[in-house]
Order: sequence, then C-alpha cells, then structure tokens
Amino acid sequence: MKNIILKRFEESGEVKTRFLKENLPKLIDVIHLISAAFESGNKLFFFGNGGSAADAQHLAAEFVNRYVMDRPPLPAIALTTDTSILTSISNDTTFNEVFAKQLRALGKAGDIAIGISTSGNSPNVMEAFEVAKEMGMKTVALTGNDGGMIAKIADISLIVPSTSTPRIQETHILIGHILCEMVEHHLFFENPP
Repeated sequence: MKNIILKRFEESGEVKTRFLKENLPKLIDVIHLISAAFESGNKLFFFGNGGSAADAQHLAAEFVNRYVMDRPPLPAIALTTDTSILTSISNDTTFNEVFAKQLRALGKAGDIAIGISTSGNSPNVMEAFEVAKEMGMKTVALTGNDGGMIAKIADISLIVPSTSTPRIQETHILIGHILCEMVEHHLFFENPP
C-alpha cells in the first residue's frame, strides 16, 4: 500500500512538472486573456462532464467568491449546475447541446469559454466551442492525452501530457488555481481598483 501511495504522488508531481515545461507561455497567455476579459466587463464560462463538471463548478466558485485574497467577485459561471436546464436541453434536443445552448443564452462577444475534457473529445464541449467561436468568444481547452479534437479548435489549448485521467484532473485543478491566483494578483494587486 505504501509503495502505491508513494508512486501516485510521484506520478502526479511528474505530470505537473512536465505540463509546466511544455505549457508555461500558454498558461501566461490565458492569465492575460482572462484578466483582459474581466477588465472589459466580460464573463468566464466553465464546462465539462463528470469529474470535469465538478472542476468547472469548483473553479467558477474560486473566481466568484475568492481564491487567496478578499476582493470583489469576478463573473464566472459553471454551465454544469442547473439540472433543469441540463435535463430539458438533453431531453428536447441532444446532450451535445447542453453547453452550447447555455452559451447562446448567456454569452456575448469578448467572453471566454473554458472547456474541460480529459480526453479532449467530448462532443458537447466541441459543440460549445463552435458556438462560442461563432459568437466572438475566446476558447480555452483544458485537456489531456494528445488534446483530442477540442485542442484543435480551441484558441488556446492547455494539454496535460498524460493518459491517466486522475493525473490529468489533478493537474487541471492546479491550472485553475494558478489562473485564479494570477488573475487576482493582476487585477487587484498590480492594478488595484
């Protein structure tokens, strides 16, 4: 048991270190993109399925409430939380439209759509990205493996170099925490309101 636990911690650290080596410039680009969107009065949308849906909710909460500093709330929405909307869209059209329809209703040009998919091939995330692009939103993919299809259509793709879903999800949360902390720092420390 001890060896397995040690191995999992080691794997997690290695994946995170490799991600950073391969993606630091893009991570900084996303921080600037989100900061600029908030400064312009735009919103951030998170969405994904399963564990990625939970990550979407977690990260939206960090932006709306606070992460490490007390500051004004930032407009972030998880499109994974309203069961009536999710089930009505799934029932009346297809599950592939659950995020796209919400973006059409709530989004506007200049907003940012962050799709989370460990495989990079979630059809409803791809559909949402297509709608986001039509509407003039920027798209950011948090993926794993080889990035899948959503990495090919996103404006910026942050691909975790792993085939292990748990290691990818652990890294996605770290990425989200870094995004939130650095955006807070940029908006309220470097440029206080």
